[in-house]
Amino acid sequence: MEPTYQAGRLRSARRRLNAGAALAVLAAATVTTGAASADPAHPSDRGRLVSAQQRTTLATKEDVAAALAGARYDASTVRFGVDAYRLVYRTVDPDGRPITASGLLVLPRGGEHELRTVSFTHGTTSYRSDAPSSMVTAGFVSSPALTYASAGFAAVAPDYVGLGAGPGPHPWMDVPSETTASLDMLRAARAFVSGTGRALGHDVLVTGFSQGASAAMGLARTLQAGDDRWFRLRAVAPVSGAYDFRSAELPALLDGSLEPKSSVLYAAYLLVAWNRLHHLYDSPGDVFQAPYDRTIESLFDGSHTGPQLFAGTPDTIDALLTPRGFEMLRHPTGRLAKALRVADGTCDWAPRVPVRLYAADADEQAANANTDHCEAALRSHGANAEVVDLGTPDFAGSRHLGSNVAGTAAIVRWFSRLP
Repeated sequence: MEPTYQAGRLRSARRRLNAGAALAVLAAATVTTGAASADPAHPSDRGRLVSAQQRTTLATKEDVAAALAGARYDASTVRFGVDAYRLVYRTVDPDGRPITASGLLVLPRGGEHELRTVSFTHGTTSYRSDAPSSMVTAGFVSSPALTYASAGFAAVAPDYVGLGAGPGPHPWMDVPSETTASLDMLRAARAFVSGTGRALGHDVLVTGFSQGASAAMGLARTLQAGDDRWFRLRAVAPVSGAYDFRSAELPALLDGSLEPKSSVLYAAYLLVAWNRLHHLYDSPGDVFQAPYDRTIESLFDGSHTGPQLFAGTPDTIDALLTPRGFEMLRHPTGRLAKALRVADGTCDWAPRVPVRLYAADADEQAANANTDHCEAALRSHGANAEVVDLGTPDFAGSRHLGSNVAGTAAIVRWFSRLP
């Protein structure tokens, strides 16, 4: 769950770190497919490509290495230059209604004709322009895709519904819509790549960070189930996930075990986003204290930046929630309990491919019990998931964010070794 409030601090760091990066940003070269329009698709059109816009080209491996180093990512696996594109495609919203979504596709400028695909699902953001496909320079959110593509993979990074170029609010931590958006992004990427004279192979290596760890598990499960006739699951490698909100994340968030400001933002985002989906409360004042009850919902509308979220929320969860809000999260019932069962079910299956769960020591935002519970759930189904300890990585003062950087470096090497 990449903290939305860190965006301002990260953005100022990016300006310093990216100053020497060799980027050739292409201007608005948009290609629209023949049958496409901005109108949402019928559900049978899921994955149909609407448009493709080239965002960035890094012509040589030296350019990529400089960009990744500027973003404080490991550049030692770089083999190729890359081209990056924003794809807009057709998918469905949480209610199954047709909608458009966007995502980032990064392709190596060399390597095999038929590319193996890495799906990377990103961590939490609420500002739509912080999504992967909005990035035209190497940054925290886009660098994993650049890493995988420069190592020779086709890197596919969905923005999710309601972020990037997609309309509407983002349904945060809604695994079903994350899964459909991720699968449909793969389909759109396959259609686009076929028009470049190359092809995506059958195998998909699935990874994701934080919020994206649950999304990755949802995508992996649907790929193994055969929901797409072309793609097949090859390996799964999520990083620092909140796989068990009810029994791991929420207790740690409420008892002060996690970083206080992150806890405030995650609790607020969960209640606001899930109230839109599941009607958890009638009025914001039911769960949020004044004066935040008057402003909290509008903060999570996709147009507010990380610094605005930081400034518009209290520093402690005690100052955010009413007694009813605390009770709702401590002892979920009804619609909230039902929604949590869905979100917390991402590890309740038996992968038939290699699985590695990556986590940092004493993560200050995603309680380590999440990974323990996921590993136990997979094991209960007969799956042997390896837990990989990333130690104590740091990015912008956060071990949680550092796990994305360290995990990307470890996973690209693992994926590259797989036959």
